[in-house]
Amino acid sequence: MMHQAVFRVETHQAQIICKSINPESEDENPGRSFGRCRMCTENILEISLDASDLSALRAALNTWLRQIQVASEMIDRTQI
Repeated sequence: MMHQAVFRVETHQAQIICKSINPESEDENPGRSFGRCRMCTENILEISLDASDLSALRAALNTWLRQIQVASEMIDRTQI
């Protein structure tokens, strides 16, 4: 049974964040989980995660949310 989670994040930095974390999904080894990021609107990005079990889904969720946080912090510090 596959498990799925979808998160939407609204921020004025959505496009920059999505572009910065998308390469992670391309480098991802499709093992127990797979994630992708896409733009819903100009200010909303969507993270979709699929996983074979709940532990893998939780781990993937933590990874992707952390990547969003780090990207946002870097934008703030460099004032992009």
